[in-house]
Amino acid sequence: MSAEATTQNKDNDKFANLIGPTDPGVDRASREKLIGARVGLLLNSPFFGNMATRLQLQNADDWCSTAATDGRNFYYNSRFVEMLKAKELEFLFGHEVLHCCYDHFGRRGDRDPQLWNIADDYAVNSDLIKSKVGTRITTVPCLYDPKFDGMCSEEIYDKLYENAEKIDINKLIEQMIDEHLDGDSEGEEGKGKGKPKLSKEERDLIREELKEAMLSAAEQAGAGNVPSGVKRLIKSFTEPKMNWRELLRQHIQSTIKTDFSWMRPGRKTWHMDSVMPGMINGETTDVVVAIDTSGSIAESMLRDFLSEVKGIMEEFEQFRLHLFTFDTDVYNPVTYSSETLDNVEDYNIQGYGGTDFTAIFNYLKREAIEPQRLVVFTDGYPWGSWGDPDYCDTLWIVHGTREVEAPFGITVYYDDATRH
Repeated sequence: MSAEATTQNKDNDKFANLIGPTDPGVDRASREKLIGARVGLLLNSPFFGNMATRLQLQNADDWCSTAATDGRNFYYNSRFVEMLKAKELEFLFGHEVLHCCYDHFGRRGDRDPQLWNIADDYAVNSDLIKSKVGTRITTVPCLYDPKFDGMCSEEIYDKLYENAEKIDINKLIEQMIDEHLDGDSEGEEGKGKGKPKLSKEERDLIREELKEAMLSAAEQAGAGNVPSGVKRLIKSFTEPKMNWRELLRQHIQSTIKTDFSWMRPGRKTWHMDSVMPGMINGETTDVVVAIDTSGSIAESMLRDFLSEVKGIMEEFEQFRLHLFTFDTDVYNPVTYSSETLDNVEDYNIQGYGGTDFTAIFNYLKREAIEPQRLVVFTDGYPWGSWGDPDYCDTLWIVHGTREVEAPFGITVYYDDATRH
């Protein structure tokens, strides 16, 4: 990523001249316009209207040149508000609402902040246009490209990152219609200027408040008036969740019928003074585990996952565990049995390119491997197809987001393990 990509907004902000002392008359007029825009949203886009109404209007003429939100407040520059039409202000409110709903700062991870902010704006503006919220802002430039329609921020970021040397990052930054309050809101830049400075604890509390607000706003608006991305989030909040460890165990154990015998002690109890029954399997358990190395998989996360797989496989006397990593190809395939399973935690990770799930299925077909269960550990953002839905039963364990659901098989989220 070039140094230009990390240039701060203030260096590219063509509205910087709007920052300054507040004119009381201009502020009164702008607040009236904002209140009118919220009423318009309540009438025409009730979900957005309800979410926008809960945000407190806060004048930010002294530090913000456009608009911003921290999840509780709607910060605005009165002179910027005066530039926009009423329907454009509805769009602006919707823009801030979706930043809150989608928790864009919380999902950024170690991605480049400016490129991530650009991806967020593309995703949000596309959703607003699709949902017909207000009128797309044209009085000033506003990021939108139809090729990103239907994509989430992570997918758009990957596309932008791949072409970072070919695009003018500064020009894209200039088309952002708001200021994103992320990590530097706790730094030196915000001191003494009224810019909000939130601790991690405050951000976590706001995140929980937003969940409740989204549920309430969706109920009041009705299912037909809620954006599809928000619907997915609400579904993840409200549906009973099974810990990924439990589901992984059930998914593997259900491959064959088993029984217990005192003649075959379980491998887990070899070191104990007592003898526990082991499983008698009528056939060999054949499981494939594919690990996506294109995303941000932490070493601790990977070892945790492999340790869990190892613990489950130890319960079987006869098994084949096919393990490999993948990005756009398959790397380092290793087959483990009861005699070699102890080595799985030392597995060598390879890859780190893009994500192509078809590589998994092409490899399995080429090697004539037809597993009873396929387990894919991934961040859930393929370049294209999710693969062959008819080849085998598939369990997708997705980390890093809860917005993605595979089009076939069963999807469970890795971070659910930390919530139970």
